[in-house]
Amino acid sequence: MAVSLAKGQRVSLDKIAPGLTEIFVGLGWDVKAVDTGVDFDLDASVFLLGSNERLISDKHFIFYNNLTSPDAAKSVEHTGDNLTGAGDGDDEVIKVNLKQAPSEIEKIIIAVTIHDAQARKQNFGQVQNAFVRVVNLQNEQEVVRYDLVEDYSTETALIMAELYRKDGEWRLNAVGAGYQGGLQALLDRYQPS
Repeated sequence: MAVSLAKGQRVSLDKIAPGLTEIFVGLGWDVKAVDTGVDFDLDASVFLLGSNERLISDKHFIFYNNLTSPDAAKSVEHTGDNLTGAGDGDDEVIKVNLKQAPSEIEKIIIAVTIHDAQARKQNFGQVQNAFVRVVNLQNEQEVVRYDLVEDYSTETALIMAELYRKDGEWRLNAVGAGYQGGLQALLDRYQPS
């Protein structure tokens, strides 16, 4: 049975799923019945951070135009862009090999942004049923889930969750932090120093 988290809660993946080495992070959402005149295109992205809370390099920003991490094992992989978000279940998926992730990666930020939100007059207040979940890739069992329930009526970027190392183990933090300024706001925040 999966652990359900609320905003701000943290959990050790090693404690709730001992031996977990390969996961996928599924992200899902539905668009409310609003008519903005154009389709919604939400995009998942991942920021691989070092000890300074910044991207290790530009290649450590994983998104639909850069699908894998630069390490030889390609330990973090975005499975591709879903342009519509139609259907039930995960809309976009990020695979992470926790065992092969290089030690320089101390935190993995999992975000969702609305493509071209300002021009399309769209925001996360028009999105519902958003969730992030961690699934054991080997047996496809859900380990932990975080359902967002807040109303983000002005935000165009969300940090859904973060995976991070602490005391030699991987942990998950249900962040649920909204930002205005879309993807650019997050790129500015995590730009390599």
